[in-house]
Amino acid sequence: MNAVQELQARFPDIEFTQQQTGDGIATLWLDSARLREVLSYLKSEADKPYRMLYDLAAIDERARRIPADQPECDFSVAYHLLSFDRNDDIRLKIPLRGEYPSAPSITDIWPNANWYEREVWDQFGINIENHPCLRRILNPPDWAGHPLRKEHPARATDMPGYTLTEESHQREEEGLEVDPESWGLASEGDDVEYMLLNFGPHHVGTHGLLRLILQMSGEKIDDLAVDIGWHHRGAEKMAERQSFHTYIPYTDRIDYLSGVQNNLPYLLTVEKIAGISVPDRAQVIRVLLCELFRIANHLVWFGTFASDLGAMSPVFFTFNDRERVFDVVEAITGGRMHPQWFRIGGVSADLPEGWDKLVSDFLAYFPARIDEYEQIIVRNAIFKHRTKGIGLYTTESAIEWGVTGPNLRSTGLDWDLRKKRPYSGYDQFDFEIPTATEGDSYARTVVRIEEMRQSLRIIKQAMCNMPAVPYKSDNRLAMPPRKEETMVAIETLINHFLAVSWGQPIPPGEAMISTEAPKGNYGYHLISDGSNYAYRCHIRTPSFAHLQTTPILTKGLLVSDLITILGSLDYVLADVDR
Repeated sequence: MNAVQELQARFPDIEFTQQQTGDGIATLWLDSARLREVLSYLKSEADKPYRMLYDLAAIDERARRIPADQPECDFSVAYHLLSFDRNDDIRLKIPLRGEYPSAPSITDIWPNANWYEREVWDQFGINIENHPCLRRILNPPDWAGHPLRKEHPARATDMPGYTLTEESHQREEEGLEVDPESWGLASEGDDVEYMLLNFGPHHVGTHGLLRLILQMSGEKIDDLAVDIGWHHRGAEKMAERQSFHTYIPYTDRIDYLSGVQNNLPYLLTVEKIAGISVPDRAQVIRVLLCELFRIANHLVWFGTFASDLGAMSPVFFTFNDRERVFDVVEAITGGRMHPQWFRIGGVSADLPEGWDKLVSDFLAYFPARIDEYEQIIVRNAIFKHRTKGIGLYTTESAIEWGVTGPNLRSTGLDWDLRKKRPYSGYDQFDFEIPTATEGDSYARTVVRIEEMRQSLRIIKQAMCNMPAVPYKSDNRLAMPPRKEETMVAIETLINHFLAVSWGQPIPPGEAMISTEAPKGNYGYHLISDGSNYAYRCHIRTPSFAHLQTTPILTKGLLVSDLITILGSLDYVLADVDR
């Protein structure tokens, strides 16, 4: 009996409406009044339960060009659940009616729903009933309107010019003063008067603009609140005004340290909706570059993490090795940090002559460097003292908070989408899933160090077993058409011109394909209504989920331990704020 049949048998009085989606995830609509009991059953009572709230997002349904095969509504909220025991997902949706509707909070079922529900209110104006701290999360507190509603302009030129009066400036300054109750903090306890400390937003230990409000009891952190949104650029709104093709460079900037790793889940989702089959050569090229960027990401993380803990030299060596990775990437793609080289249906061009020599040289050079980093830092007594037992996840708490990637695997769960749900031909590669058991900052380090070694194994196999051409699909929806076909006839030239300038319309559909990126699981929840741009693009990022766990990881520890924990999580704030 599958999950849909289980729910229909368990709740015979609930009317479930099943929706067909491109990703094959069981998608059910139900009335919002019965949502909480169904979610509680799936999490706690079902056989092989759906223990993780993987994602939560809203959709403004009012402006579709082509009506969707779903219940009529003005807005909807989608709840994406993940079962590790079944290796299966289920998506529940609730239809909402009215200009400013309400939905029930589920923060008492899944604590990680907190930030997702705040985002739903912030971006769509959907009220979340009984939410413990319903306030803006990605937009400033005094922002007017809700940007992901369809009536909200998508371009700054469609909005009045920005002005900052003396009164509004004063109001914003006052808004930065800590009001404990509005953040869910306290100014005093039973026998203690807490000190409230602003940590950031300008602090080297936050790795970008991030504000933490610490509730201190003496030297120890009793609680903290996380203030994000300082990097928010409206990446999801941009997808509604860019064609499916021209949006690719924007995805590079989500996790700006992982390059093409951002492109892949977006393209896999577009290709799934459009029914595009990617040639084997293109898939292996994608894997090759993704693993190079996994190493590049981990090098940045390792060097800066060591620097956070007082080891100044490693960051210079790791960034130098990252440049060696970029030399290979540049020779293949023409770009370094943001190649924006993947395309719908394949890649931009074939591999250049001599690419394999560059890759081979890097494979010969880098293993010894990993050994050296492990020797001088990971086995260092001071490093161990600063990281062991600090910032503990258990497998249960990690799942409860939506933790994925190396942070989840550090608790002993060998969950890696490249193995569990192979994409882009990963099932053809021989590699291991590194795990640890302690779930602390040291375990997260050990996992990432070993991941670099496994990436080298994958890169070597890709180099030695590169399939023959073509490097791009000949599907008419692949964008842009292959350049060598452009000058054949006026029809092919026109087709190329239109595909590049206007974009190809993608058939109506909905899907989200997730990938195993360096920081965790990425997914683009895309909805097409038959236009040449996305009707809705929601980006599920790992850092958003991971940073929300900071309060539970730091409770009872010191500020110096907070620095350790932040560095060990490996987040990037453009990924958090989008």
